[in-house]
Amino acid sequence: MTFPEKINHDLKEAMKAKNEVALRTVRAIKAEILLYNTDEKTRGTELTEDKAIGMVQKMVKKRKDSLGIYEKQNRADLAIIEKAEIAVLEHYLPKALSANELEAFLKDLIAEVGATSPKDMGKVIGAANKKLAGKAEGAVISAAVKKLLTV
Repeated sequence: MTFPEKINHDLKEAMKAKNEVALRTVRAIKAEILLYNTDEKTRGTELTEDKAIGMVQKMVKKRKDSLGIYEKQNRADLAIIEKAEIAVLEHYLPKALSANELEAFLKDLIAEVGATSPKDMGKVIGAANKKLAGKAEGAVISAAVKKLLTV
């Protein structure tokens, strides 16, 4: 089942279950897919699994940013909505790596790339972001690489 097919299926299920949070969030994903299909740059290209994961990651990041703002402004009502939508969106992302798994992967990658100092961070982070799409956030990867290369 392709990503758009899965979204259509989940949209129907959310409608049947009358789950407002899931319905609103899945509709937002469907809207992003529609924008992808009608954008001049991407029209005619297939929405691959990697692109879909990237799309959902961006949606999660936007909601986390909003969540932080709402929490600073003591808007618990809006923060609850964002948390619920993040939970639905994370259902479409691959399982995140634990800190130990990430560190082990990055150590192997550093050896593979031949990085020896903090000057090589860019090479390692670039390769890690490609290989770990959806499994770890960029900021977490960056912090872990920096820690490993400055030791």
